[in-house]
Amino acid sequence: MSRMRGPWTVHDDREVYRNDWVRVTEHSVTRPDGKAGIYGVVGFANRALAILPVLADGRIILVGQHRFPQDRYSWEIPEGGGALDADPLAEAARELREETGYTASHWREILHMDLSNSVTDEAAIGFLATGLVPGEADPEGTEDLRTRDIPFREALDEVQSGRITDALTVAMLFKAYYMAREGELDADLAAAMLDQGARRA
Repeated sequence: MSRMRGPWTVHDDREVYRNDWVRVTEHSVTRPDGKAGIYGVVGFANRALAILPVLADGRIILVGQHRFPQDRYSWEIPEGGGALDADPLAEAARELREETGYTASHWREILHMDLSNSVTDEAAIGFLATGLVPGEADPEGTEDLRTRDIPFREALDEVQSGRITDALTVAMLFKAYYMAREGELDADLAAAMLDQGARRA
């Protein structure tokens, strides 16, 4: 039976591919202009999680790894997938510990995003992590990771120059910058994050 999905009429659904992480569904549709068509949607088994770990002096922790789809190296904030039926904060804490070894005593949810929303249903949640304590990283077998800590403003410079291109990293850095500028973060932490630019100059 046909059903409406906004201005689209969906007549049939066919799963064309599935693995442990994604599924691809092809929908037979009538488009908003009245013409027949298909719409392919990539569905995700997990929720995307992003963590911006900020040290007391305003430096942040970045993770470097080779990204298979783009076949290039990428510097990003810690990220990963969390089960849809699990607590996002607990899953984010696990990702931070696995990728960097750090644990955090203070967590704040600061971002919700839809990623590539024209072709996927992937949703993301971003957390600010502070009160960081170092430890031993334990990455998954699919990950060959390096970490580095850099001043927050330097990370923004890398976004501006195009060295950092990961969407969640870009969004989280600019959201944190906005919050620091608008008085939405602890005053001492915001000052440490923002004053680095003045010190470098």
